[in-house]
Amino acid sequence: MQRSSDTIGTIAAALAKAQAQLVNPEKSLVATIRFDEASGSERSFRYAPLSTGLDIVRKTLSQHEIATVQTTSIDETAGIVRLSTVLAHASGEWIASDWPVCAISDTETPHRMGAALTYARRYGLFTLVGIAGEDDLDAPDLITPTTPTSNFDRATGNKKGHLNGGRGQRSSVKRPTNVAPRLLESEASSALRDQLITEVESLSSTDEAANWAHRVLGKKNTLVEADAIQVEQAFQARLMVVSGKSPNENPRPDEPERPQPQRHKRRPSTIDKSVLGLPAPRRIRDREHVKAVAKQPCLVCGRRPADAHHLKFAQSPALGRKVSDEFTVPLCRGHHREVHRCGDEAAWWNKAEIDPTVTARALWLETHPLPQAANSPPALRTRKSKSQNMAVIARAGDG
Repeated sequence: MQRSSDTIGTIAAALAKAQAQLVNPEKSLVATIRFDEASGSERSFRYAPLSTGLDIVRKTLSQHEIATVQTTSIDETAGIVRLSTVLAHASGEWIASDWPVCAISDTETPHRMGAALTYARRYGLFTLVGIAGEDDLDAPDLITPTTPTSNFDRATGNKKGHLNGGRGQRSSVKRPTNVAPRLLESEASSALRDQLITEVESLSSTDEAANWAHRVLGKKNTLVEADAIQVEQAFQARLMVVSGKSPNENPRPDEPERPQPQRHKRRPSTIDKSVLGLPAPRRIRDREHVKAVAKQPCLVCGRRPADAHHLKFAQSPALGRKVSDEFTVPLCRGHHREVHRCGDEAAWWNKAEIDPTVTARALWLETHPLPQAANSPPALRTRKSKSQNMAVIARAGDG
């Protein structure tokens, strides 16, 4: 949550000058986060320690009469410890943001609370001043376990094994190799299958279905194959209902099957899932296009560098799958995290008064231009291609 003084004109001007001098700290450490204990899935990324970021921020902001203050408080109502990061200007104006640190119960384990506080200080400060302190992998759809754990192996560039500038201990836990999740016994699998199908029947919106899919994906992977297929079929059927689409009617069981004439056409090399009873939208993966989008300025504030953000509402949600790469737009780190934290992404864009689908389509056409007629002159082909692209962008804006 962001807070500020009644007026922020002076501090905003000073902060704008400071941001022109701020640079991203060196990402000298490596962290490994384990998402699923059963499957052993992990993700590694580089990040900058808090001490390096503080040195850069203090040196630059002090030249513009801006001080940084970070304090903690306990929210008894929510049951969490909060961190408040304040940028205070000599004029008396200030800007602050609040960041949840951990549950109050974690204060009984000082090491756990200290690690969470260090992370919160780094994220809160770096976000507020507008610098990036870690690698970004496009904020993938996270599968959050009930008790998230993280393994930090040897941190490069820090001989004492300190993480984030704190005095932690080097982890002696070895990372496990990727192993398949252990399947349940037949009776336990059937019981879990019935429980998941009951939960599926209670889903009332596509957003709720997507959140449910991310939450139970680990459980679903422990089912035997037959039970897992039943859960997936029930989920797809419910998804069609809540999205307002109706699948094709199944033929009557007592109706005899009509013989089909033999055709000698060449079988396609791929399956067109759009013609299935439960059509599946295409999900294209193009790393070069994602890199090209990340080079553009933020769609909201125009900052650089930017991340390539996938528009989750552009396609129907699927079980643990991201939307196609053609629905990506550039967002700075702060707005990228903000849109991922909000519950309704479409409402977030409406509040910003921006239609991101128009920009996504335009950027896609830049890296994937429409086909041109082979027998038309080069100049005519160029004009025709541009007019086609503009027509597609205009239709996207009207929609």
